[in-house]
Amino acid sequence: MSVHAALRQPLLLRRPSLMIGLALVGLLAVLALFGHWIAPHDPDLVDLGQRLQAPDARHWLGTDHLGRDLLSRLIVGTRLSLGSVMLTLALVLALGLAVGGVAGFVGGRTDLLLMRLCDMFMTFPTLVLAFFFVTLLGTGLSNVIIAIALSHWAWYARMVRGLVIAQRGREYVLASRLAGASRWARLRQHVLPNIAGPLLVLATMDIGHMMLHVSGLSFLGLGVAPPTAEWGVMINDAKEFIWTQPQLLLLPGLMIFFSVMAFNLLGDALRDRLDPAQERH
Repeated sequence: MSVHAALRQPLLLRRPSLMIGLALVGLLAVLALFGHWIAPHDPDLVDLGQRLQAPDARHWLGTDHLGRDLLSRLIVGTRLSLGSVMLTLALVLALGLAVGGVAGFVGGRTDLLLMRLCDMFMTFPTLVLAFFFVTLLGTGLSNVIIAIALSHWAWYARMVRGLVIAQRGREYVLASRLAGASRWARLRQHVLPNIAGPLLVLATMDIGHMMLHVSGLSFLGLGVAPPTAEWGVMINDAKEFIWTQPQLLLLPGLMIFFSVMAFNLLGDALRDRLDPAQERH
């Protein structure tokens, strides 16, 4: 089933998991886009006289070890935490579509060479590869995004290649070839629209995985640098207060948890609708 056909199905919007996922993703999008206006305080404002304050009327979730408003840092941190994942996903999709599309549509030695390259990358766990590329590229958010993309692209390329091979033998693709359409025209007009569904499901469910990687690398001091408001950085800042002020670690951890859950729920619902054979009863 194509993406457009699936999204037109009225039953899709009756799924509780989809509605919860959409609501959470919508809330995250609002916080990411308008967080700087929604936040009640400057997230980077240091006030040592207000450090480690309990929640009150002024600071609804309290303050951290530097007196910064915790709620404001959670809200503003959404943009960087979610935005970095979306940039990573865009880069992964671009690499996966390019390599997998060429391998699946051209075939022959090109397919063999590109798939052996994918196999080499897929031999290693993605997090180990991400650490390796950060070591080569250096620390910083941009390098972390590149490192995580380089550790994930092969899985997408392998999937795209399989989908393209399945599509290129379909009657409408063969008919387009007989009509004189070029390879690029056949790929763009007939193949890509029909592989968008599985790719959308994979990408949606992989957002949570990538978010854990981005936050984890920031927690280790390899990604976003303090004092920038980002959930992984906030967890790193809170590790010294885990026993005395556990909320400093718990709250950004919950933001990551609910973000991962939101995209997993959305991906599950889309998978069941786009592939009825896998639908759970």
